[in-house]
Formats: sequence, structure tokens, C-alpha cells
Amino acid sequence: QVQLVESGGGLVQAGGSLRLSCAASGGTFRRYVIGWFRQGPGKERDFVADISWNGGTTAYADSVKDRFTISRDNDENTVYLQMNSLGPEDTAVYYCAADPRRTGSYEFWGQGTQVTVSS
Repeated sequence: QVQLVESGGGLVQAGGSLRLSCAASGGTFRRYVIGWFRQGPGKERDFVADISWNGGTTAYADSVKDRFTISRDNDENTVYLQMNSLGPEDTAVYYCAADPRRTGSYEFWGQGTQVTVSS
């Protein structure tokens, strides 16, 4: 069983930056694909970015490409999401999730962290 805890959310003005962290415990974190997702008010949960087990491959939603960067530190069992040039459309609860079998199926989820961007 993997436990994931997100942190780093908060209130920021448009144009600002935040760095989210996803700390993992249990399981074999360094083998897992980790993804970030977000759910805005009244919206479905959407994919944001993911990173391969060794950090060698990353993918981003078009809406965040060139603004967000996902990275990981397997020694610290942590995945990061650096978010720059934030806009009100980025307001959402951000979740990290683990795909332990690298099948595209995210089996473990954190509780989420709120990001609010004011205009």
C-alpha cells in the first residue's frame, strides 16, 4: 500500500508560481509512474502531468505545457510540480497519484491540495 500526501498549495496572484510536493510512503516508490491531476470547481478531474519511474520521460496536458514542470527525487520519495505563470484557470484541487504497475491505471491517490489563483 502506498500513501501519498500533497503539499504546497495555497493562494497566489495571477502570474505567480507555486511548487507542489507529493511525498510517498510505503510501497516501492522509485518503480512507480507518478501523475498529477486537478479538479477545478464544477469540473471533472483532469490529467496535468506524469513522470516515469526514473524521471526520464514526462508528459503534460496542453494547457500546462511550457508553464509546469514535473520532477522527482527517488531518494526523497517525492515528486514535485513546479507551476509558473499561473492564471485563474489553474485554480483547482491538485492530486498526485501512483501507477505502480505502469499500466496507465492510477491505483493510489493523495487527498489533494488546493491551489487558488486570484486575478
